[in-house]
Amino acid sequence: MDCRPDCGACCIAPSISSPIPGMPNGKAAGERCLHLSVELLCGLFGQSVRPLVCSAFTANADVCGSNQADAIRLIGWWEQATAVA
Repeated sequence: MDCRPDCGACCIAPSISSPIPGMPNGKAAGERCLHLSVELLCGLFGQSVRPLVCSAFTANADVCGSNQADAIRLIGWWEQATAVA
């Protein structure tokens, strides 16, 4: 599956614990990454400073659903389901 245009859910819904340029503590789940453009594209795409977790993400219907709202909901669910207590 290719990423959908106008989505950006993977840059909003999950938490990222590794440092991100300008976000040294990563980001919380539901927080918009400061590198997500108004066009909902990653400003760090293809750069070596992009976090590994972001580079490793692959769009998949199980995670992304059929639209951005599905993706936000599903990624949020996966975030909670895999959280370490």
